[in-house]
Amino acid sequence: MAQPSGLIATKGIELLTFSTPNGFRIPILLEELKAAYNRTYTVQTIDIMKGVQKQPWYTDLHPAGKIPVIVDHDHDDFVVFEGPAIMNYLTRMYDPEKKFSFEDVFEATTAEQWMNWQHSGLGPLQSQANFFYRMSPVRHAFPTQRFVGETEKNYALLDKRLQDRDYIAGSGRGRYSIVDIAMFPYVDAMGACGIELEKYGNVKKWWERVGKREAVKKGMMVPS
Repeated sequence: MAQPSGLIATKGIELLTFSTPNGFRIPILLEELKAAYNRTYTVQTIDIMKGVQKQPWYTDLHPAGKIPVIVDHDHDDFVVFEGPAIMNYLTRMYDPEKKFSFEDVFEATTAEQWMNWQHSGLGPLQSQANFFYRMSPVRHAFPTQRFVGETEKNYALLDKRLQDRDYIAGSGRGRYSIVDIAMFPYVDAMGACGIELEKYGNVKKWWERVGKREAVKKGMMVPS
């Protein structure tokens, strides 16, 4: 199959991503926006195993050559990279009813806190745990134990957050939002680095709840 060599759309959102936890969260949100507001999008698979993300046309979009990236062709081909920035942009621009985001400044700030925690803490730790546990040619005990252990500590924090809550952010028991979308693919993949979901009862209930959404099911299949 031929690899992408440039942008292909002329209108709407064009998504460049790959089938990783980091890559799945944007198509989940785009599927939610599609269901809620009938907004379609174009997607291209950026095979990071083949180095497509390091090609010059791609690094012109994301200087570090990482996924995901979106290009908003309806607004002068505006480029956004990094997951939280993309999710915030999409909800600011295309979620007028705040179905997946928050109007209240305190709820919005709480949501940003947990998204930043995931993006700068849990996400990178789990990625390293996955590498040393599953992908490294040689299993090195110290880094494997360190990164798996630190990831487990983060899931214990998330489990505590979800005690007596249905969703991560929002008042009361919480409300489904981009925070849950950002977190879901990582929880879904935790078994790949040897972490058992069964150990975190509140996280498991949340994972089951979020995973039943049709947009989540569809987004986890993009790119196919």
